[in-house]
Parts: sequence; C-alpha cells; structure tokens
Amino acid sequence: MIDKIIKAVIAVVGASFGAFVGLLLNQNGLLNFTSLQNVLIILGISIAFGIIFFLFSSKIKKVGLSIVGAFERELLKFSIMDIIWGAIGLIVGFIIAALISQPFSDIKYVGTIVSILSYLMFGYLGIKISTGKKDDMLWPQINLKKAAAAVKKQDKGSKKEMLSPKILDTSVIIDGRISDICKTGFVEGTLVIPEFVLKELRHIADSSDSLKRNRGRRGLDILNILQKDDDVHVVIESKDYGDNIEVDVKLLKLAKELGGKVLTNDFNLNKVAEFQGVEVLNINELANAVKPVVLPGEEMNVMVVKDGKESGQGLAYLDDGTMIVVEGGKKCIGDSVVVTVTSVLQTAAGRMIFAKLKNVINKAV
Repeated sequence: MIDKIIKAVIAVVGASFGAFVGLLLNQNGLLNFTSLQNVLIILGISIAFGIIFFLFSSKIKKVGLSIVGAFERELLKFSIMDIIWGAIGLIVGFIIAALISQPFSDIKYVGTIVSILSYLMFGYLGIKISTGKKDDMLWPQINLKKAAAAVKKQDKGSKKEMLSPKILDTSVIIDGRISDICKTGFVEGTLVIPEFVLKELRHIADSSDSLKRNRGRRGLDILNILQKDDDVHVVIESKDYGDNIEVDVKLLKLAKELGGKVLTNDFNLNKVAEFQGVEVLNINELANAVKPVVLPGEEMNVMVVKDGKESGQGLAYLDDGTMIVVEGGKKCIGDSVVVTVTSVLQTAAGRMIFAKLKNVINKAV
C-alpha cells in the first residue's frame, strides 16, 4: 500500500514538473499555437512526464532513498549544536545574499546569475564560519562559566587528593590519642572506620580477660567521642573481605581501594604497609616528632627510677615518656640528679637519650 502511494506521489511530481516545463515553453514563445492548443500541449507534456516518472518510480525511489540516507549519515557526524549554529549561519548568509543581489535583480539574466551565486556562496560561508567559530561567538559569560567550572573541578580534584581518607586500625582506636589529635585540627579529611575493625573491638570488649575487656570498651568510647565531634567526619565502611583474612591485611586492601592512608600505632603494620606501598600515619612517629629536641651537651634534671640493662646504668624518664639511660646512675636510684646528654638515638619505636651523671641534686632519704 505504501509503495503504491509513493509511486502515485512520484507520478504527481512528474506531472507537475511537466506542467512547469510546458508553461516555461509557452512563456518563451516556443508554443506558437492557439490558446486551446497551448493548453492541450501543456497538459500532454504534464501527462507524459507523469507517466515517465511513474514508470521509473522504483529507480527514482531507490535513488531518492540513497540520497536521503547519505544526507542523514553526513548529518549524524555533527552535534546538535553544530546543526543549530549551521542553520543560523545559513539564514544569515541568505540574508546577506539577498541584500547583495537586490541591486542586480532588474538586470536580465545577470540578476538571476548574481542571485544564484550569492545565495550559494554566502550560504556556504555562513554555515562554515558559524560552525567553525561557534566557541568564539558564544556569550562571554558562558565562557567564563566554563572556565570557572574547569577551575572548580581541578581544585576539587586537588582537594580530594590532598584530603585522602584516613582508615583507623584497632590499635590506634584503643590507644585513644587520636581523639585529642583530631581536636587540635591536625588530622584533616574523613576518618574511615571499617566494620571488621568494629567487629574486632566488640570481640575484645566481650573478652573474659578483664584487661582486654577494658581496652575494647575504651576503644568503643573513643569512637563515640569521635562521632559526637562536629569537626570530625566519621564514616563506617561496610566492605569486608571474608573472615579468613587477617584484619591488618583487610586494612591494607581497603586503603588501596579507597586511595587512603592507614592511621595506626602498630610498628609491624607500619612496616608491612611500607612494603606494600600503602601510606601510613603512625601516631607514635607523630609523638616522637613533637617531642622537645635534646642536643648533646645539654643538661637536665631527672630522677633515676631503676637500674638499666648494663652494669652501673640507671634509667630515668621525661614527662613525655622518653627514656634516659644514665651512665653510673644505678647508685642514684630514687635521687634527683643533673645529667649531661651525650647522645640521642631516634628510632621508629621511639627516642632514647644517653647521658652521664654530673651531680646529685637531692639525695633520697
């Protein structure tokens, strides 16, 4: 049915084209007959073209569909914005062509040629220029918005990279110092608490050993303090890797996936993470870094509290827990003494100060 309708339309188009040809011949004086004869001739030409177009309708349809398909394929190569700007450029080009060809419209033949050439040339230029320079023709505020969006995106990416998530392990939660550090504002970004760490904390808190039970409950209390702190963003991560994998291994896997850093005070975990290329923030290293700097030759007042490993050594401690090995200090256990620093040993596990006895300040009774 549709095929017959298409053939009928093609025949009507052919007949219309034939009538146009007949009228054109009549206007040019090529039909020197009576009016009735001229009408019959025009009608005959129209019918003849209609029959010809009908007979070749299948081929005309095929050629037409191929042309439409080629045009559609070419059109699909362009974006919607290109098509819109191309249409605007074509309209502007036609307007310019109409203005230029207007003075030549009264000149026979020349006006028609100039008009056709103007429409072709300026229509093409309008499409070409509008699609090629569409970015330059956009409003300045749109360009500014794009630039601002690009800068914002870059800043957001940089900020996200800088403030990577901090994944807390069990030891650092039980330690408790993380809460005080967060209050100072030195730890930025999101604190991630994995559910498998919470599970381990609950298991420790339910232990029959009173020491472990107290440690587990302390860890849970620290988490509650962190969650109630408005300045700290805490997120519970539900991802797990199975019960047959150790918690430390899970932490390192999670840190790799999230692109974060492990927050711990476990020396062994620190070493394993360093080997696997995972960044670690060790609370103990932070504590050592903020301890007062002691240089060889300095004097300090300390109290010797017990004997050391080597013969004659005594041990004293600073307020921050730094151990001082006093040569010849065993005889002064329980006494406040003045010592002179001889050397300082800094390790990942802590800082150790070696000193020699200068004099006794206060002899124990």
